[in-house]
Amino acid sequence: MALSGAEMLVRVAASLPDKTGKSLEEWVASVGESGLDPLDQRAVRQWLKSEHGLTKPQQEAVATAAAKEAGWSEPTADDHLAAQYDGSRQALKPIYEALVEAATGLGGDVTLEVRAGFVAVNRKRQFAAIQPATASRMDLGLRFTDPPADQRLKQATAPGQSTHKLGLTAVEQVDDEVRALLRQAYEQNA
Repeated sequence: MALSGAEMLVRVAASLPDKTGKSLEEWVASVGESGLDPLDQRAVRQWLKSEHGLTKPQQEAVATAAAKEAGWSEPTADDHLAAQYDGSRQALKPIYEALVEAATGLGGDVTLEVRAGFVAVNRKRQFAAIQPATASRMDLGLRFTDPPADQRLKQATAPGQSTHKLGLTAVEQVDDEVRALLRQAYEQNA
């Protein structure tokens, strides 16, 4: 089963001493001694990569811990959703709700994982992703191992783990055909 982002950070943090020679606490202290602003997570990650060769997951674990020690609090799922559908993208929220209803209706094993820029729809692994792409278009990313022939599908590498995506501009477009594509992605990612 896939790990959540928080679970992955815990696992990566626990492996730091064996893989880097320093514990998470020692890395956080190194960030503090570096003179970098620990709240500037991008700069901290870049420093960890360029100066110490840490991998992306290791950078994430250290940068997040350093920022939290400096007073930063991680946004909640509700914070991320509010940001995704604020301002000019508010009109996309009914499309999001219709896609969530269609996806969660596929089976009791469907879970949603809200991320900063999209919502991952998971089974044993991610099979769909819902992303407000522009102020007027929602992207539904789908992960296929055997993609169906559908003119609306475009090859993709995002959002999330999508192999294909389609754009939706109205809630009415979440029709039987879109539901069938969701079901195919769900079934191919058991």
